Amino acid sequence: MSTTAIILIILISLTLYRFRNLGSRPKSYPPGPPTLPVIGNLHQMPKQRPHLQFKKWAEEYGPIYSLILGTKVMIVLNSDVAIKDLLDKRSGIYSSRPELYLGQVVSGGLRMLLMVCLPGMNIWRGLMMKVIDMIQEYGETWRMIRRTVHNQLNIRAAKSYIPYQDLENRQMLLGFLERPERWQDHLRRYTNSLTTQMVFGFRTTDLDDPKLHQLFNGFAHFSEIINSPTAAVIDVFPFLKYIPDALLPSKKRARQLHEREAELYVGHWLNVKKDIQNKTAKPCICVDLVQSQSTEGFSDKLAAYISGSLLEAGSDTTNATLVGFVQAMLCFPDVQKKAQEELDGVCGNRFPTMEDEKEMQYIRGCVKESMRWMPTAILGVPHAVIKDDEYMGYRIPKGAGVMWNVWAIHNDEKRFYNPREFDPDRYKTDFQSAAEAALNSDPAQRDHFLFGAGRRVCQGMHIAERSLFLAISRLLWAFEFHKPVNEKGEEITPDPEDLTEGLLVVPRSFPIKVVVRSEERADVVRKEWERIGGLLDEGGQWRKVPEGMVWKEYVPL
Repeated sequence: MSTTAIILIILISLTLYRFRNLGSRPKSYPPGPPTLPVIGNLHQMPKQRPHLQFKKWAEEYGPIYSLILGTKVMIVLNSDVAIKDLLDKRSGIYSSRPELYLGQVVSGGLRMLLMVCLPGMNIWRGLMMKVIDMIQEYGETWRMIRRTVHNQLNIRAAKSYIPYQDLENRQMLLGFLERPERWQDHLRRYTNSLTTQMVFGFRTTDLDDPKLHQLFNGFAHFSEIINSPTAAVIDVFPFLKYIPDALLPSKKRARQLHEREAELYVGHWLNVKKDIQNKTAKPCICVDLVQSQSTEGFSDKLAAYISGSLLEAGSDTTNATLVGFVQAMLCFPDVQKKAQEELDGVCGNRFPTMEDEKEMQYIRGCVKESMRWMPTAILGVPHAVIKDDEYMGYRIPKGAGVMWNVWAIHNDEKRFYNPREFDPDRYKTDFQSAAEAALNSDPAQRDHFLFGAGRRVCQGMHIAERSLFLAISRLLWAFEFHKPVNEKGEEITPDPEDLTEGLLVVPRSFPIKVVVRSEERADVVRKEWERIGGLLDEGGQWRKVPEGMVWKEYVPL
């Protein structure tokens, strides 16, 4: 036998030995469904409504279970205690992300949401960047971004956004009054314009603004791709990433999405950067970002994705939560009636304001229950552990993905009685803000898990809560939401389980009947808009900066 043949046999033998247990679950791992050789549990991963299957496994295997996905391991946390113990208390090693290859292709490796930590990355960084050309290292870059964002989204700064929230809320109400059939578009514009103000300093005034639709459509495609079966298979068998785009349509589509996405975000960024440097921009988060770029020296494309990621987060998730709330009002009319009784008792015929929040515990419950009942991040965005760990006697291997099973926890009957009922009274004695609840040492006292955990917790939760309170309180103060009837005179009831697919979900479109509660309140809506509308110029933008804004001034180096 030739030397070449002997070497080949040795290599084949070593390869077979290395992969002899591929797809099997080591006894030291958390339990989980039975596996098959090579693929593990990959064949059991649902193509639709994955949250339902993940909840079934939680009921069978308990607070922590594992899925063996070919070469990868996914640890699934199904209890508030497990999330507190690992993602919060051990956040130093549980704050990275799995690679999520197609998500990185769409993002160009620049999306803060997906930044990963690869052990040993610095040694191989040059080689890996040439090979996959998109991995953004978790470390100094991520911490710099997080620090910059925190400066503009902390609780003190968040209070200064109330004039922006108040203005956009009033235009939304006027839209519901004048064009109720486009109620979903009014919600989208409300959340998007609020975010473009905070991030870039300009308002989105038109329901049909092409950049508004590009944002929502693009993010929906991103969410769908990253959660697709193709994406899962590539993550499980990484060698598939080297298949040419022509033979892997999902990869080609991801690159095309990145091109369109980058065009939108870079365009927004360069425009506002120019205005900031010329000192003609309105106060916005990008002022701090331009200053950070001057000192840190990061690229315009990274800056564009930092600001673009904030635009996504502020626009999409709040909108989805409000759509879920409207759906709940149709399915649970008694809740709508009780909420309106509280509003009438506190406000009468005047507009609700943020100052009324402390007197409206049932409305505060509506806000919290909306995020529990229909969580848009239905399975969370998975974390990853960067070194071996142990929990409850189980081994959690370095590099494993760690999923926080939001749907299972929010629908755990031991935690929430009759969980599929929309019941704001669950929170009648809970006076915490979402931030306070997330920091509560007792995980059983946390209201919901929509905003994540550990170092990856959403820093914009203060703003989101206020936006939701203003929207929910004022919509119920001014309008009633009813089920429409079909040509047979039968009520059309939406299906709360009919959700879009993807990493982030939203109820599929459903019809509603919007009825103004009284002509007197309709007049209040019009007058309140006229009063604040005088502060805007002909293009619908602020004539001058609202009072009370907390911003840094741009100081060129």
